[in-house]
Amino acid sequence: MNANPPTQVSSPIAIILAAGKGTRMKSDLPKVVHHMGGRPMVCAVVDACLAVGCSRVVAVVGHMQEKVREALASYGPRIAFAIQQPQLGTGHAVQCAREAMGSVSPTTDVLVLCGDGPLIRPETLRELLERHRSARAAATLATAIIDDPTGYGRIDRDAQGRFRAIVEHKHASESQRAIREVNPSYYCFQAGPLFASLAEVKRNEASGEYYLTDTLALLLAKGQRVEVLPSVPPEDVLSINTPEDLAIVDRLYRERGASPRAASPSRAGAGPA
Repeated sequence: MNANPPTQVSSPIAIILAAGKGTRMKSDLPKVVHHMGGRPMVCAVVDACLAVGCSRVVAVVGHMQEKVREALASYGPRIAFAIQQPQLGTGHAVQCAREAMGSVSPTTDVLVLCGDGPLIRPETLRELLERHRSARAAATLATAIIDDPTGYGRIDRDAQGRFRAIVEHKHASESQRAIREVNPSYYCFQAGPLFASLAEVKRNEASGEYYLTDTLALLLAKGQRVEVLPSVPPEDVLSINTPEDLAIVDRLYRERGASPRAASPSRAGAGPA
């Protein structure tokens, strides 16, 4: 009897992007503090992260950050905050979170999620983490297939169906915009490859932003493994960009309390904003 002991897996860390203004919400408040299910929508994202064992959750704040801090005050020391000022895109936001993460191993799993995606389920994050760890991937992303992908980043695959890159809607060609497999912004990275690739991301000339999505193509180019989990239910990726979107997502969230799989519309908002 000389069985090897099981490998110890450290707890994941989560980064929640919550610095945006949400200009189409017709409100001065940050989008993520608008109520859904009777409380700020960002709380549902934090709860999902804590449910899968995240030892630390870093909320990246910016616009009216005091309102986001108030919305998350009840979580106490389980939440750390990082300031993104100015807001220069998702890649820049994650870089801003690095110090607040504390000292972590290069192999620590880091979930990166959006604070305006409150329909995320803990079971989806568990599946994402399991795929990421079993594949020993540098990065793993979840995807969904939806009827109307307008506004979402498209999943670009090669002729053999292998993942190549995420193409943002505003930069996509006509043929790429016809792709219905989209990026709902559910990511899991190893900390080392994440920040090493972020250091190489170039500022997009058209938008002036640094895209987190660019890290995936960079990792593939270096021969590192990027896994794709194509299993997110369409209703879970509905983003909130307008008061009308918020009403739809609030209804789905409340219905979910009675039925785990409420009937879903094709889409709410036009992708993360």
